[in-house]
Amino acid sequence: MANARRLRRTLTVLVALALAGVGIYITSLVLNRNDKPIVEGCTAPLGDSPQQLATDQTANASLIAAISVRRGLPPRAATIAIATALQESKLRNLSYGDSAGPDSRGLFQQRPSQGWGTEAQIMDPEYATNAFYDGLVKISGYQDLSITEAAQKVQRSGFPEAYAQHEDTGRAFASALTGQSQAALTCTLRKPDAAGDPSAVKSQLTRAFGALPATAGGRTVTVRAQGTQGWSVAQWAVANAKALAITEVDCSGHSWIRDGNKGWTDSAAPDGTVTVTVAAAP
Repeated sequence: MANARRLRRTLTVLVALALAGVGIYITSLVLNRNDKPIVEGCTAPLGDSPQQLATDQTANASLIAAISVRRGLPPRAATIAIATALQESKLRNLSYGDSAGPDSRGLFQQRPSQGWGTEAQIMDPEYATNAFYDGLVKISGYQDLSITEAAQKVQRSGFPEAYAQHEDTGRAFASALTGQSQAALTCTLRKPDAAGDPSAVKSQLTRAFGALPATAGGRTVTVRAQGTQGWSVAQWAVANAKALAITEVDCSGHSWIRDGNKGWTDSAAPDGTVTVTVAAAP
């Protein structure tokens, strides 16, 4: 019995020492790390008041803006649409409504009972965005209206004044994502945890912008686009970098490189071509 007690005490001491050693090792790793935790998100400039959105919100905003470019609409249309979606759904594709609209769904909280389409249709962000623009372009002089007036004429909301609070964010992200502001949108992201797929990038580009002169091969997608369209495509790629494991975007003398989160920097990227690079396998 005495030998057994001594053995148990010895084992207890050894376990305690081992746990203490692990604790010291973990503590030293934490204390000696130089990297700060990365808070993911995206920013678009607006004077002295940069506007911010979460990465999933930014991806939805990029689709809304791309569809406006595809349809040849003015940037003001994208501003109105992004501000409206921020108010209606916080720029998220919601599968539920509220007490005022129990059957409301999607980015714009459109209602099947009000003729917006079936539930399946309005849960498709591409369909929902086009439905919103279909209503907006029927409004004479909508570009000259306030955000509240234009959005309310389309949405017929019970809280029409609420749209105005999102004007700054809508304007900042619309300007970048329609290509009016160059090298403007940037996203702070952690490193990808999986390889990217160039064919998936090309497919999503086509969904957003329609047919583009784009080729996919190796780890890159190359798009022939210049001017505002080129910058719209480039900043769409940054907005979707998290979901599509994009690591670099090159456009017209600038590059956005995910690693290091330094935003856009000067580079030798040629005009007329947007190159999107995805992550290799970890």
